[in-house]
Amino acid sequence: MKIIRTGDTVFEETFRRIRQRGKLFDTVLWAVVRGIVDDVAARGDRALFHYTEKFDGVVLNAASVEVSLQEQEDAIAQVGRDDLEILGLAARRIESFHRQQLREDWSISDDEGIELGQRVTPLERIGIYAPGGLAAYPSTVLMAAIPAKIAGVDEIILVSPNREGGVKPLIAAAARLGGVKRIFKIGGAQAVAALAFGTGSVPRVDKIVGPGNAYVAAAKKMVYGQVAIDMIAGPSEVVVIADGKADAASVAADLLAQAEHDAMASAVLVTPDETLALQVVSEVERQLKLLPKKTIAVRSLEDFGALFITKDISEAVAIANRFAPEHLELMVENPQEILKRIRNAGAVFLGYSTPEAIGDYIAGPNHILPTGGTARFSSPLGVYDFVKRTSVLSFSPDSLRKYGRQAERFARMEGLDGHGESIAVRLARNKP
Repeated sequence: MKIIRTGDTVFEETFRRIRQRGKLFDTVLWAVVRGIVDDVAARGDRALFHYTEKFDGVVLNAASVEVSLQEQEDAIAQVGRDDLEILGLAARRIESFHRQQLREDWSISDDEGIELGQRVTPLERIGIYAPGGLAAYPSTVLMAAIPAKIAGVDEIILVSPNREGGVKPLIAAAARLGGVKRIFKIGGAQAVAALAFGTGSVPRVDKIVGPGNAYVAAAKKMVYGQVAIDMIAGPSEVVVIADGKADAASVAADLLAQAEHDAMASAVLVTPDETLALQVVSEVERQLKLLPKKTIAVRSLEDFGALFITKDISEAVAIANRFAPEHLELMVENPQEILKRIRNAGAVFLGYSTPEAIGDYIAGPNHILPTGGTARFSSPLGVYDFVKRTSVLSFSPDSLRKYGRQAERFARMEGLDGHGESIAVRLARNKP
C-alpha cells in the first residue's frame, strides 16, 4: 500500500482515482446490457431462458425456473444446525433494529376546518437480487428481505443465479427467515429485466433491491422509472480514521477484509500518525500471506488502496467527508466526539472494538449501503425503502372561502386559468 501525505502532489490524483473507480459503465458492457434488457422486455420468458442458458449454462423452462417448495426444503435441510442458529441470531437482530424505522399515518387539523395528513402504505411486491456467482451471501438476503417484511410488503420475490440449476442452501434458509415468498433460479441483467417488466413466469415487481455485478448495476440503471430501485451499487469500500492508539494489526485486518471483496474494492487508512501507518504496512504484508483470497486483495490494495498521512484528526475527518464512504471506521480514542463532525458515510463504526465486519452480519443495521460517494445524498436500505407516502387533504367550505381566492390568483399568476377556475366555481357556489 502507498503511504501518501496530504501535502504531496500525488494526493489529489490518488484520491480522485480511488473515488472514480467503477463510476462509468464500459460502452461495450452498456450495449450488451441494453440488448438483454430490451429483448427480455419484448420476448419475456423466451429471452430470459435463452440468456440464462447462454451465461449460466442452465437450461430452464416455465416449469423449472421457480424453486419449488420441496426444492427449498431439500436445500434448507443441508444447512447445519450451528449455521441455522447463526442465521437466526442475525435475523432477530436485524429485525429488532429495523422495527425502529416503522412510521405510521399522521394527520393534523386546525380550527379553520382544514385537515392535512399522510398515509404510509407498503409496496405490493418487491424483488431482491442476491448475488450467486463467486459466493453465496445469505446476509444480503436477510438485510433486504427483513425490512420489506417489517414494512408489510405483500410479496417478496428473490432471484439468484446458480450454475448448478438449484438454489444454494444458505440462500434458501435466509430467504425462509426473511419472509421471501418465491425464489427464481435466474441472475444477471436478464433477471433484473424480468423483474422490471414481468414475463410469463416471473411477475413484475414494484421495486428491485440488492447488489450485483456491473451487468446487474447497469440493468438496474436502465429499468429505473419502469420500476423503483434501491441504488446503483458500486465496488465496496472502507475508510479508517485511526489515531496513534489504534492497534496496527486490527487496522490491517479491517483493510484486508474490504480488499478481499474484489479487485475493484477500496481500503483506505487516514491517520496523522506516521508510526501507525508504517506498522499497518508491515501488518498488511504479514497478514496477506495467510489470506486465502490473497490475489484479489493484492490487486485491490495496489490499485485502490492507500494510507494517507494527515496533519491532524481534523484533516482526516475532512478527507472522510469528501470521500463519503460506504463504511467509515473511527478507530480513535474519542469516536463519539469525532462522529459529530461526520456528514457523509453509509455506516460509521465507533472505537477500537467495532470492526466493519460485525456490521456485515449480526449487529443489526443494514449492510446494503450507498457506495462511490453517494453517501453524500443517500442512505442505507431500510423499512422506509419499502413504503410509499400519500398526502391527504380536506378543506371545509369555510376554509376554502378563506384561502381559495389566494390559491385562485396563484394559479392565474402561473397562466393556468383552468386551475383557477376549478377553485372559483366552488367559491361561487359556496357563498355564505
